[in-house]
This record gives sequence, structure tokens and C-alpha cells, in this order.
Amino acid sequence: MPKRLVTALMVGCMLGVMPAAAQPAGVRAPLNASEAPAAISREEFARLVATLSEPGGYFDTDNLISNESSYLHALGALDALEVRGGAYIGVGPDQSFSYIARTRAQLAFLVDIRRDNLLQHLLFKTLFHAASNRVEYLALWLGRPVPANAKAYVDRDIVEIVALLDSAAPTDRSRSRASEAVRSRLRDTGVPLSASDQATIARFHGAFMSAGLSLRFTSVGRAPRPYYPTLANLLLETDLDGRRASYLASEADFQYVKELQRRNLIIPVVGDLGGESALGAVGEAVRRRGMEVTTLYASNAEDYVMRDGHFERYVQNVASLPLAKRGVIIRSWFGGPGTHPYSVPGYFSTQLVQTFPSFLAATADGALWSYRGLVSSPHVAP
Repeated sequence: MPKRLVTALMVGCMLGVMPAAAQPAGVRAPLNASEAPAAISREEFARLVATLSEPGGYFDTDNLISNESSYLHALGALDALEVRGGAYIGVGPDQSFSYIARTRAQLAFLVDIRRDNLLQHLLFKTLFHAASNRVEYLALWLGRPVPANAKAYVDRDIVEIVALLDSAAPTDRSRSRASEAVRSRLRDTGVPLSASDQATIARFHGAFMSAGLSLRFTSVGRAPRPYYPTLANLLLETDLDGRRASYLASEADFQYVKELQRRNLIIPVVGDLGGESALGAVGEAVRRRGMEVTTLYASNAEDYVMRDGHFERYVQNVASLPLAKRGVIIRSWFGGPGTHPYSVPGYFSTQLVQTFPSFLAATADGALWSYRGLVSSPHVAP
């Protein structure tokens, strides 16, 4: 991220021009992580990872970070519908942490067709375990030196934290410390990892340490699109009320996710949303704990499920879940500015929120849908 931009953001923040609150006023008091279900043992965590998972599939990207600049635009609808607690199911890398933090989900399953995504979430898990606060987490994530006064940044605005790390060049020592923090804690997850798995995790971590805050979403054989956000952009993104609202914009949100990670309540699973077993098995795991699914974040995976001819099974999989009455699906539309009634000027992607009853009603006739048809069905107004 250009330092001039970071400096400008810092000045704006210090002058009070830019809002720093992580959540709008009026949102119900957050649940404490102590109200979450009892911790899952390391052995049970590893068993769930293995038994809930399907054989891995292919996707043409490492998907290290999101390409959805609009990912926080769904938060207002989640607040309005009072989507809180319960179980969360989501795809992709770390954007799910922001939804988990905002809804105060009590249990989460991160389901993705690529085994690499599971490995990346084990990387995140080790970083949460190693870091005591947001500054340490980002420093270890990016291989930057952990500042000696890290505790002084606990209550600082995310703009200042990003600026601090943007100005810190990685050193051999800081990279080594970050790598060792991950390696030493991977064993503690209990998940059996091959030499190839460990090399993949190290490669992912290396990509973050090399590109830092300038990292963008990339695909095999395709150059990054100009509208893809950098990691810095994603960290500094806002909700539709203009508030910075990622899980790293607030120390309380970070600590909430960290506590769920400590309790092994964020479980990565290899699975196709339209597959034969993973989503159904996750639903049974939620049901056995007497819980309901409040949020299903699908990104634009439904588009690929349709292309693979598995959309009908996906609908059946969703219908089989123990769905909360106030529960929702969050999906993404990549049609570009002005291509959807809920598109926001300046954003190529559009975040859409649909209630579970609305989704099941819209797909009840079993017709073969197009993704454009799906995103044109009734959604919650932002």
C-alpha cells in the first residue's frame, strides 16, 4: 500500500474525519466468548476435520485473500435482521472472520472445495494462537517485526496499525520468527499434516510475507483484475455506514475470533457446497450440538455449483441444515457497477443477503437457474 495513502488516512483519522467505530450504535451488546459452547478437544477437532471432509476439488486460484471489496456491505442487513449467535458456515479465506465477529457466531465451519483452503485456515489458526493482539497477529502474518510497544496499539484505529506495519520492512529475523511461530503450533492443531501439506502452508505464509499489504487475489493464467483489492484495502474497508468493520478493525472482534480459535470452535472442512456429504455432515454436527445455522456465506460459489450441474443437490443440502428462522445466505455478484439494484458506486462486486425462507421459496420449483437469475431473486435491501 502506498505510504502516502496510509499517511493521508492516518491524518484523516486523527482529525476525526474518518469513523473508527467497528460497529454502529444500537447493535445489541456482543455475546461473550464465554457464552460459546464448551471447547472442543484437539482430538475431536482433528476428527471433525477428517470425518466431515470430502475429497478435495480444483479451483484456479490460491485464493489467499478475497477479491470482494464489498464484503462488509452485508453487515447492515445482518444487524437489521438480528442475525446473532448460532452456527456459521462459510467459504474462502479470512473474510469469514468478519462475519463471525459481527454475528457473534458460537461455532463455525469453513467449507471449501480446495484442501488448500483448509491448510490456509490452519495457518490462520496458528497465528491467532501465537498473537496476543491485532498488532502481533498482523506482524506475524506478514513477517514484520513485532513492535516492542505492541500493547500500546491495542485500542488504536486499524488505520494506525496498518500504517505501522506498512512502514516496517521485513527482516530475516522477523520472517524466521513468524515462520517458527507457525511451525511450532501446527502440531498443536492435532491435524495430521504431510510434508507436502506443511510445504503448502509455508508457501502461503511466504506469499504474505513477500507481498505484505500489497498482496492481491490472483488466478492461474490470469493477471489480477484492476478492481481486485489489496490486503490493505480489505483491512481498511468499511460497511455501508462508512465504518471500518473487519475483524481486525476492533480489538474486541479480534479477541472474540481468537477465543473461538482457542476453543477449536472454528473448524475447516474440505467440501463442495453441492457435494454428496460435507455440507450435510456439517449440518448433522450442528444439530447434534442443539444449534441452528444462522449464516451461510457462499460468496459466488453457487455460480460454480450451477456450472457443475449440482445446484439441485446444493438446494437439498441447504434445506437439510438446521436453519435458524432469522438465518441468511450471503452471496457475491461480480457483474460490475450498476449491474444490480444493490450495487454500490465504485465497487465491482456486490454483496447480497437473502433469508433462508426466501431462498428455499425461490428455488422450490426445481428449475435450472442461472446465477444471474439467482441474484435477481428477492434479497434483503441493504
